[in-house]
Parts: sequence; structure tokens; C-alpha cells
Amino acid sequence: MLGPRQVGKTTLALSLTSEVENSPLYLDLELPSDRSKLADPELYLSDYEDRLVILDEIHRLPGIFQTLRGLIDRRKRKGKRTSQFLLLGSASIDLLQQSAETLAGRIAYTELTPFLESEVVGSSSNASQALWVRGGFPDSFLADTEAQSYEWRAAFIQTYLERDVPALGPRIPAETLHRFWQMLGHNQGQMLNAAQLAAGLGISGQTVARYLDIMVDLLLVRRLQPWASNAGKRLVRSPKVYVRDSGLLHTLLGIRDQETLLGHPVVGSSWEGLIIENILDTVPANTQAWFYRTSVGAEIDLILETAPNERWAIEIKRSLSDPKPSKGFYIGCADVKADHQIVVYPGQESYRNDPKTEIMPLDALLKLLSS
Repeated sequence: MLGPRQVGKTTLALSLTSEVENSPLYLDLELPSDRSKLADPELYLSDYEDRLVILDEIHRLPGIFQTLRGLIDRRKRKGKRTSQFLLLGSASIDLLQQSAETLAGRIAYTELTPFLESEVVGSSSNASQALWVRGGFPDSFLADTEAQSYEWRAAFIQTYLERDVPALGPRIPAETLHRFWQMLGHNQGQMLNAAQLAAGLGISGQTVARYLDIMVDLLLVRRLQPWASNAGKRLVRSPKVYVRDSGLLHTLLGIRDQETLLGHPVVGSSWEGLIIENILDTVPANTQAWFYRTSVGAEIDLILETAPNERWAIEIKRSLSDPKPSKGFYIGCADVKADHQIVVYPGQESYRNDPKTEIMPLDALLKLLSS
């Protein structure tokens, strides 16, 4: 189970303990006392063959994957086919690479995201607005006041950069990475301009690419690739980049409340990023996602291929009064041969704009995609 710090992985894992036979073994590898128990992991874990073993902060012991492989295979030979180990950790390049190589065919990945629209809708009258402003990290979303939520996010960012990122492997000055993350926030939803970022930080384009890889692997930034299947069109080739959690985005930009957000230049791209995160965290597994843009301005905010013969074109509008798509959207839909043409807007009703295009709120689209 992968996810950023403080997203609720441990809470969820411990809540599952009442659902399995025999009390699971839980080890927090942040604690020296628990790590010391695994000085000889094969010997220690062999005593718990009949129990689910939960290993939290697995990146603290990346060398354990080889031992786990042997234990898993031994359990299988004894006829034990149920899940045997639950590994929790923040994603990192080394962690994913080692687990994928060593446990190939023996492991499945689940990403735990911050709260989504479908998880908070109905919890309060302004839950959707609070999710947008505060983001979905539980301690931020559930804070008593806007000030407390903002303070939590500011401390989260500082701690992540100064302690957690170095603990996961990358050795980058915290101030440099903070400036990079902040610059990505200012360019929320824009196509990546590595040369501009490099000039602003005084680093090379290759270093920008490495920093971006790190933020993507840590599940803090999303890189959305452009559609590139139409050789007859002049399509853009640079990806679009989003800070994944809207609350962290706002904190990076010094936006403390909804009133400030509504007057900030990032308001439209912040809303777009929120919608895209909710959609991509709801769609079926193995869904392919892109955006579409040509050099002459035809554009689709999000293209989804949920099955080989099912393609969705989604436009995101923050306007209540006029959420109609542009001419470029229809041109793009024809180019990508979209089966569904959807405009997401912040209203409450769903209705057709034309025979092929439906305008609907986010929760209606999420229900449609999840079904």
C-alpha cells in the first residue's frame, strides 16, 4: 500500500486487523525496537506463518524483499494462498524497483490517496469547497479552523522536504526542492517548460527532469502526458504538470482561505487539478489518461481510455453560467474518436448541451465512471 506521508495508510491497515483470522503482527520500522526484531528476518518471521504480517515504513528495510520472496514461496508450498504480508510505504524509486524485481508475480500495489469528493460529499454542507481549499489529507481536511488546516499543511511541507525526502533516498537541499515545488505550483496545469524552471533555479534541464521524477514517484506531483496518436496533426509534446493535492498547492502559493483563492490567478488550474485527481483516482485499473492539444489551439483537458473501444473526452469548466465547451473541444473529440463527450462543471444538474455532449457535476461523472 503506497501513499504520501500522513495520508492514513497506518490507520487503514490497523482498521483491517479485526477483519482477518488470528491477530496480525504489526511492525513499525520507524522504531528502532521493531527494526531490531528483523535483524534476522527469516528467523523472526518464520514464527508467524499463520498470521498476516504488516510492515509499516517498509523503505526503512529495503533489503528485506529477498527474504520475503523466500517466505512467500514457502507459504505457498504449504498451501497458504491468502495475502501474507501487507507492506506500507511512501513511494520511492528504489522501493518500487526493488519490490517489483524481487517480488515479481508475488505482489500487487494499491495507492491510498488523500480524501476524494466521493468520500466527503454529504459530510457537511460545504464539504466539496473545504476539500478544494484544504485538500484531502485527513488532518488538514478535518482541522477545526482554516488557520489550523493551513498550519498543518505548512508543517507537512517543511517536514517532508527536510526529513522524509532524504529518508527515502534523494539527497537534495530542502530549500531548492521547496522552490522547485513552488514553481510547479505557479505553473499548475501548464505544459512543462524545463528550460524556464532550470533558469529560475540555476540548475540544468537534466536536473529539473530528475527533480520532477522524484516528486512524481513520491505521489506529490502528477505528470499528464499528451495524446500523440495522430500523426496528421501538429500536437504538443510536453507533459502537463499538477501538484496533486489542492491544499498543498494553495499552501505552496500562500493561499490561506477560499476568498484569497477565488481572487488568485491559479484558481482555474487549481480547480482543474482537483477534478483530474478525483477522476483518475476513481477510474478502473489500467485506464490510460492523456490530455490533447494541437499547435493551433484545439484542446481536451482529459482523455480516458477505460477499455480498448471506450474513449472519454472530458472538458473541465469552473463556470456555472456558461459551461459550454469550445470549438476546439469538438475538433479534438473528432480527432481522438471519443465515445463519450463530457463537460464537468460546479453545478448540481446534468443536462445535454447537444446530442453528443453532456454537462454534469463531478459526483455524477465519478458515479458513471465507477460503474
